[in-house]
Amino acid sequence: MTKTELIEAVARDLGLSRVDAQKTVACIFNLIADGLTRDAKVQIQGFGTFQTKTRKARMGINPQTKEPMQIPASKTVGFKPGQDLKNRV
Repeated sequence: MTKTELIEAVARDLGLSRVDAQKTVACIFNLIADGLTRDAKVQIQGFGTFQTKTRKARMGINPQTKEPMQIPASKTVGFKPGQDLKNRV
């Protein structure tokens, strides 16, 4: 499902206009992103948990030159599905 398909499904299921559904979906995504920025964890009961993770710096290989290179530490987001979602899938 794409973001556009999600917006259309929200509009259809809730009887909203497409613009209102688009604002609703954007608001939810922004709230999740803000929660991850502020608390590093967003838990949605029955759905799952989004959590920031830190990757350590590591050595890698440049695929073009085959020379070793340092890959810097970075942050990423992980998702762990809740039990209800696992059972549904």
